[in-house]
Amino acid sequence: MRIGEIARRTLCSVPTIRYYEALGLLPMADRSESGQRIFSQKDVVRLQFIRRARDFGMPIDLVRQLLAASVETKTACASARDIVRQQLSEIRSKRHELTRLEASLQMMAQRCDDSCGSGAEQPCTIFEDIGTANQ
Repeated sequence: MRIGEIARRTLCSVPTIRYYEALGLLPMADRSESGQRIFSQKDVVRLQFIRRARDFGMPIDLVRQLLAASVETKTACASARDIVRQQLSEIRSKRHELTRLEASLQMMAQRCDDSCGSGAEQPCTIFEDIGTANQ
C-alpha cells in the first residue's frame, strides 16, 4: 500500500510517517518502480504500535526502547515493564506539577476576585502575582 493508505489506516499524517521512517522507528519502505513508498501490513501494525505508544506520551527514545524490547525473547516482558513504569513515573510527576499549577492559578483568580474583580480602578493582582512568582 502507498503512504496515503497507511496514513489513513493508522491515523498518522504522511509527514509523521516520513519522520518515523527517518528516525528509524519505521523501517525504510520498499519503493515502487516509480519511486513511491510501498508499505506492508506489518508496517501498519508497527506504525499503530508507535502511534499508540506516543498517545501514552512516550518520547521517541522510549518508543525506540520499547520496539527494541519487543524483539527480545527472554527479557522482553521485563524490559517492557521497566519502560512502562518509567513512563508512569513521569506522568505521575507531571500530574503533581499540574496540581500545583492549578492551585496557584486558583489562588490568583480568587485574589483577583477579592481585590479587583469588581472593576475597581486599581492594578490587577494577577499581574503582580505572575510577576513575583518564584522570587
